[in-house]
Amino acid sequence: MTELRTERLLLRPVRLSDIDDVYEFANDPEFGRFLAVPQPSTRRDVEMSIARSVLSPRDTNPTFAIELDKKVVGTIRLDVEMSASIASVHYFLARSQWSKGLMTEAVASVVDWGFSEFDLAKVYSFADVRNVGSWRVMEKVGMTREATLRGHHVIRCERCDFHYYGILREEWVMSR
Repeated sequence: MTELRTERLLLRPVRLSDIDDVYEFANDPEFGRFLAVPQPSTRRDVEMSIARSVLSPRDTNPTFAIELDKKVVGTIRLDVEMSASIASVHYFLARSQWSKGLMTEAVASVVDWGFSEFDLAKVYSFADVRNVGSWRVMEKVGMTREATLRGHHVIRCERCDFHYYGILREEWVMSR
């Protein structure tokens, strides 16, 4: 199982034993404000989410727990589309850890690993336009805003616009 280390973080496969840590931050209503997940999250919601992550195929949907000081403070997943040599990156971080650069560190590590491990041509991500912190992470790792899709998702019964970002392999290599 792949583990990635950054300056401050350990990114390692999600385990069933992560449920308590994830429940602690996923139950915060502010955490899920821009996510299409039940809010507030119940323990059962978190158990089901962790089980899906543990059972998802590591060769197409690797999910990492983001550990800081031996505590899980978030998750990050790469959804690989092998037929197109692309992947989307999805991430969540406990509100107590926002604005510390941790997610930028984690995303950069997973994007770098994704390009080398899967020989990807492109990595992309997206976020609700109101979720400034999330799309700023994409910009900080070098992704370019490619589109804003209007009314593209529904979150809490509200139709929302989403920014889409991407970075090509050659852009990633040049930026490193």
